[in-house]
Amino acid sequence: MQRYSILALARHALSGHRTWQPAWRKPAPRPRYDVVIIGGGGHGLATAYYLAREHGIRDVAVLEKGVIGLGNTGRNTTIIRSNYLWDASARIYEHSLKLWEGLSAELNFNVMLSQRGVLNLAHNEADIREGTRRVNANRLNGIDAEWLDPEAVGRFCPILNISPVARYPVRGATLQRRGGVARHDAVAWGYARAADAHGVDIIEHCEVTAIRSRRGRVVGIDTSRGPIAADKVAICAAGHNSVVAAMAGVRLPLQSHPLQALVSEPVRPVLDCVVMSGTVHVYVSQSDKGELVMGAGIDAYNSYAQRGSFHLIEGQMAALLELFPIFSRLKMMRSWAGIVDVAPDASPIIGKLPLEGLYLNGGWGTGGFKATPGAGWVFADTIARDEPHPLALPFALDRFATGALIDEHAAAAVSH
Repeated sequence: MQRYSILALARHALSGHRTWQPAWRKPAPRPRYDVVIIGGGGHGLATAYYLAREHGIRDVAVLEKGVIGLGNTGRNTTIIRSNYLWDASARIYEHSLKLWEGLSAELNFNVMLSQRGVLNLAHNEADIREGTRRVNANRLNGIDAEWLDPEAVGRFCPILNISPVARYPVRGATLQRRGGVARHDAVAWGYARAADAHGVDIIEHCEVTAIRSRRGRVVGIDTSRGPIAADKVAICAAGHNSVVAAMAGVRLPLQSHPLQALVSEPVRPVLDCVVMSGTVHVYVSQSDKGELVMGAGIDAYNSYAQRGSFHLIEGQMAALLELFPIFSRLKMMRSWAGIVDVAPDASPIIGKLPLEGLYLNGGWGTGGFKATPGAGWVFADTIARDEPHPLALPFALDRFATGALIDEHAAAAVSH
């Protein structure tokens, strides 16, 4: 068996992928679908999968202007957690985390979930108050959360500098042990394959150019590959949601920013948890390949360019060395940016838009990847039933008119 596996691996390696079975079909777009989903990232693919599996709606097309997995899904830092402050946020992110915990088995595809724990560091009295408040709020919502003193932080992450004379001394931390990381492209591939198996058409290199309506209702879209009629159109276009919604005459309270990330050269395993610091302004984990994966805040300017500013790289490096002096000789290999759309209260918009038959799942800011399964689940339910899922109800667009905002700027940690 072992000899066969080695021979099979060698044969596949030398074949130039010619003998590999495609994970999903490459269909041409049909003239009409019941539901068209704009955006082939994790959220769009998850929505399509749950529409088919949970609601029996299989006449679905997922349109991606590029290639599956090369948008924001492949341009993030892969962190998974549910330790948000407000009840509405905690419930939807916890629902998502529970789905993450069974996702590899559900999709029969290894998404490489590693629940290694997420530390949010406290460096001053304000950090301590905010952290302990969030721990208590999480516990009230049935979410695992702990407060660690500096010595316990040092035991949990021995390479972290917890010296009391450090420039930003570590005075404690929140810990969610069930938090961790997952493999971003595996999530896209797993959902794509599973959705395709249920009959969903996944159409790559198909850019939406217009959303057509008649008498206040969506009737279809125009694309770079021809017009498509549809009863329902769902927007899951991440940082470009406001651009797509504008095609239907809908103005969204979203701003798009680049969010930059970096990876280092690979080293032996030294960091077996995720460390985040809003005050020092960096977050970091170590990938299975040994690279340090790190990020910081969004660029202040609005942009659709998938690159960040050099001064942010300098700030990230300075912050990293404040917390981990042992990384001072480590070389950075590459940087990139994803485009995030941020709502005024740093919480998503999920639900129906003013045009009948048009739906939005967006505005996740920097929380989109960790929300992938839960967002897809509740958005599919909302589309299928044409009414908000209970977990999605607080995130409706009209909260910006009623004032029922869900302020998660602090719980979004480093990135806002």
